[in-house]
Amino acid sequence: CVKSPQTAGCQLLVVEPVLEGDSLVTDVGRVEELLDHHGDKVLCVMTTTSCFAPRTPDKLVQVAELCKRYNTAHLVNNAYGIQCSRCMGLLNSASLSGRVDLYVQSLDKNFLVPVGGSIVAGFSKEIISSVSQTYPGRGSSSPVLDLFITLLSMGKEGFFLLLSQRKKVYERLKGKLQELGSVYKERVLDTPNNQISLAFTLTPANYKEGCKLTEIGSKLFTRNVTGARVVTCSGSKTVGAVTLERWGCHSNDYPSPYITFAAGVGMTEGDVDILVEKFGQVLAKMSVV
Repeated sequence: CVKSPQTAGCQLLVVEPVLEGDSLVTDVGRVEELLDHHGDKVLCVMTTTSCFAPRTPDKLVQVAELCKRYNTAHLVNNAYGIQCSRCMGLLNSASLSGRVDLYVQSLDKNFLVPVGGSIVAGFSKEIISSVSQTYPGRGSSSPVLDLFITLLSMGKEGFFLLLSQRKKVYERLKGKLQELGSVYKERVLDTPNNQISLAFTLTPANYKEGCKLTEIGSKLFTRNVTGARVVTCSGSKTVGAVTLERWGCHSNDYPSPYITFAAGVGMTEGDVDILVEKFGQVLAKMSVV
């Protein structure tokens, strides 16, 4: 979302999310201000459905209504969204009440295939056709073949069973992390609209002197736990012409460091138990509580 517009030669206007409780949500008012100010110069609005907590899915319906009113294209990053009924419901509602031109999702994140492919989808055959005509014809067919084989193997019932299982995994992960938080004086951030990712606070005062919070992530990795993401709410990173303060936390002033975990498709409740057990082992070594 940051690199692609700049690679295309566009100027990126970043809309800072606003804090509602623990959640970071879309500043719809600021989006409207920018659309009103820049008018026809705006190529498109880019929103996101699936993201790391404490950010929650963007307010797609309200943004889609603005895009329809201002006759501005609307592109949605739906990276993990196919596996989440809430994300897909948002897309459907946004398309009915406003404008959604295209939404893009990863094959690996939703269909358990190797990294390398994506699905570009939309609600207009004409738009999809115009996108397909820009394809240079020199890409690998491996992603298509991988998806074809996987879908044949799982079948419709198998895939929907995985989606149903993922919802149970999310609830179990949330509950187990809440239990662990009560032991170490931490808590799971309250982000109910994010049904994939969960954030667990990391209060610096709760850990031994000299310990870096990022060590928690590295210790989990050496215990074969991948995907966990420690955010210290410090530092900055410049990507092209855009500087992102407090890199990684979606906000310039989020109040607490945290670590995120995701309940992704293919994960089992047994995996959750192993994950939380290993996370507890790491906290036991580093915490002063």
